Amino acid sequence: MRQPTGGLSAIVRLGLILIFGAVEIGGAALLLAPSMLSAQRPQIAWTDQEKPIVQALHGLRSQPDDARARQTKQLALDIRALPSGDHKLTLANGLANLSTEGDFGHEALQEVATTLAAALTEHPVPEENGQPAEPYLELAQLVRYEHVQASVDSPQMGRSMAQLEADDQKRQQADFTLTDLQGKSWTLKSLQGKVVLVNFWATWCPPCRKEMPDLDALYKQFQKQGLVILAISDEDAGKVKPFITGKGITYTVLLDPGRKANTLFNVMGIPKTFIYDRNGKLVAESIDMRTRKQFLEMLAQAGLQ
Repeated sequence: MRQPTGGLSAIVRLGLILIFGAVEIGGAALLLAPSMLSAQRPQIAWTDQEKPIVQALHGLRSQPDDARARQTKQLALDIRALPSGDHKLTLANGLANLSTEGDFGHEALQEVATTLAAALTEHPVPEENGQPAEPYLELAQLVRYEHVQASVDSPQMGRSMAQLEADDQKRQQADFTLTDLQGKSWTLKSLQGKVVLVNFWATWCPPCRKEMPDLDALYKQFQKQGLVILAISDEDAGKVKPFITGKGITYTVLLDPGRKANTLFNVMGIPKTFIYDRNGKLVAESIDMRTRKQFLEMLAQAGLQ
């Protein structure tokens, strides 16, 4: 979900590579295009107890949603039973990174958060360049945005929660002007009176691609009620335009080649979605891919039903 501004810790780097591979990293993982991942995949000496968990994490995205929900919960329990250490925290953090790619139920998310909290309690990790280590931020996001219960007796957890609160305050005040694929400029603050859904995505991101049909269907459903979707990519037009044309997407796609909007919203992983009501108030946000049902719940908070 999140890449630390000071760089990746070894734990997080290994965890994300083992799940997403060294060829393509997508979804709520890192905002790194495949071409940037030149390092070889590290060799990790997994134990016999850990190997089935690693294999299951590799295949989690290929599971149907109902099976994935059951397996996510079971993996959380299996990881929790591991001995404390780097490997346990790596696997717990990796599972948390995957657990929000859709709607797998509150119970599964709670087990994931409990496991990550236990791993951090057993095996605390130091700050990264004066900032909370990524696993603490991961857990804080689950607590703040997925409404699970988890606690870790560490100042890093408190600072992580405070950082998320500060990020949301910045997003409430955020404004940007970006150009769409037809050359038209769009300014966020000029859209008051509309319900605005801001979505950060990329062509190489599998969960981004998975949620796009639902976003397009919702745009067609609510466009006449004032819904505006602004989907922001930091890729160049030559890559984005044929992709959007091929997918038949009808909502507005904006280009952010200098990553000004990404930086303004502190977007370190995708997809991410922010919804503003007609008064310009930030009323809902997601830290990962959402289903149609979840998007409808978010839009309802802005008065669209």
